[in-house]
Amino acid sequence: MAPVAMSAAAQSIAGAKPLSFWLDDPGRPEALPALTGDEHCDLLVIGAGYSGLWTALLAKEREPERDVVLIEGRETGWAASGRNGGFCAASLTHGLPNGLERWPDEIEKLEELGARNLDAIEEAVARYGIDCEFERTGEIDVATQPHQLEELREWHQELERRGFGGVEFLDGDALRAHVDSPTFLGGLWDRRGVAMLHPAKLAWGLKQACLDLGVRIYEHTRGLELARTGTGMAVRTPGGRVLARHVALGTNIFPSLVKRVRPYTVPVYDYALMTEPLTEDQLAAIGWKNRQGLGDSANQFHYFRLSADNRILWGGYDAIYPYGGRLSAALDQRPETFLKLAGQFFECFPQLAGVRFTHAWGGAIDTCSRFSAFFGTAHRGRVAYAAGYTGLGVGATRFGAEVMLDLLAGDETERTALEMVRGKPMPFPPEPFAWAGIELTKRSLARADDNGGHRNLWLRTMDRLGLGFDS
Repeated sequence: MAPVAMSAAAQSIAGAKPLSFWLDDPGRPEALPALTGDEHCDLLVIGAGYSGLWTALLAKEREPERDVVLIEGRETGWAASGRNGGFCAASLTHGLPNGLERWPDEIEKLEELGARNLDAIEEAVARYGIDCEFERTGEIDVATQPHQLEELREWHQELERRGFGGVEFLDGDALRAHVDSPTFLGGLWDRRGVAMLHPAKLAWGLKQACLDLGVRIYEHTRGLELARTGTGMAVRTPGGRVLARHVALGTNIFPSLVKRVRPYTVPVYDYALMTEPLTEDQLAAIGWKNRQGLGDSANQFHYFRLSADNRILWGGYDAIYPYGGRLSAALDQRPETFLKLAGQFFECFPQLAGVRFTHAWGGAIDTCSRFSAFFGTAHRGRVAYAAGYTGLGVGATRFGAEVMLDLLAGDETERTALEMVRGKPMPFPPEPFAWAGIELTKRSLARADDNGGHRNLWLRTMDRLGLGFDS
């Protein structure tokens, strides 16, 4: 970055609040009391992010008389569910290319289930009156380099050949008529497969819906230990215990109470900026007419979208794995990444020179080696878990909640019959091999972006092992 550009980028982030824009909201609900003493229930859900909230809600929808308790270590939606970009995708497989590569024989069913899942989220938002700024505007995958444009064109032809509709190829002029950037060469617009929403408001709305249906929620109540007791399970908390027939774990990136699950995920820290609200002239300068979400097609990619009050969220690019999988609030802030993101923002939108960022934040994504959720049970079917959403959990967690409830009930369903549900990803190796492998992959991906998309020997080997990472 040139010195003048670096100075402008630094000025743009000076004074930005070091917290998620979504969580910095006057409508944020008060925390509920922590658990003290013993509690009894039929189903205990651990974790009040999307995964746990959907599980508790759907459990009550399936069986209104079911006694459900939900515990959360901090406050509802405070982690990934309140820090993400608000892209609610239909895909259950971290995109169709990843799904085709891993589960070609059931991809049509996975796409159908994903579309139905997104429809069900939209219906639930309306039915429960959740004011989460839900907009079914779709998403555009953007090419900013010639090789990316050719890859998108070929992928569009492949989609048409396979009968996957609803995706429109946009050449450079057509794309810039939707959103104007000198860096845009073309794109693919998935018209119905992605919705934009306010992620924290979705979590808070699901919390209220759970309470209205009779779920008992305890916040600032960590699940510390899981053990069998009689015909059920006992979960120890700082202030007491919960005794339950069944337990659903929605803890995702946090260490699983089923210890054998822990090697399957690692935390990868992702970062985002939010601008001040754009003026009418600034909006006109970029011509963002249809409010779609956007993401560029590089390996080290950016995602960006408009908020309800016409701010631009700009995130991605850096993906930081801390040695040993360390989770720390200190990692939520990374000034060097924020400076880099700000500079890249103005390269994309030079028309917005002088715009300032009001918020800068980060958070951990639960990443697994197949980049889409995995599922399972423990303690003879009394405990179910889902994890590994790898950044696409806003929508897919509802599907994961359905799977966990199916597994706990012992039901054979179209979901539990899936190879995706029955199989597991490859676990990550112990340190220092995990860190070395992830760092080598990141550096190789950066070189590929600078070299026309050419994947070196390391990346080709990872591809052959089913560990190829391209987003």
